[in-house]
Amino acid sequence: MSIEEEKNKEQLFLKGIKAFNNRSYYDAHEYWEDLWVDYQLKDAKFIQGLIQLSVGYFHITNLNINGAKSMFGKCLKKLDLYKENSRGIDVVFLIGAVNKTIDNLNVIEDIKDFNWSNAPKINA
Repeated sequence: MSIEEEKNKEQLFLKGIKAFNNRSYYDAHEYWEDLWVDYQLKDAKFIQGLIQLSVGYFHITNLNINGAKSMFGKCLKKLDLYKENSRGIDVVFLIGAVNKTIDNLNVIEDIKDFNWSNAPKINA
């Protein structure tokens, strides 16, 4: 792989993190999906987990509680494959945040009452 391709891969990954941390979940999903589709990745399932994570939070913004729960369940299965830090991300922290999010979604009656403090920021 060329240096330019490596640079593009890293830029897509970092743009996804920045968008996610700014709660631009749809944009984060787009960046990571471009990375996942356009490149052969050793950690493709990890990136797919991040895509599903961002789509889960995007569903909350669209008031789609069932879609959110579905995506979080799928993302946990992928993230569980990467228990240690991956790409500088504390995966154990992310898994814990997703579980808190699911717990919150399971106890609220209206998705508008979601506690956004459960939505993690990704440090990488």
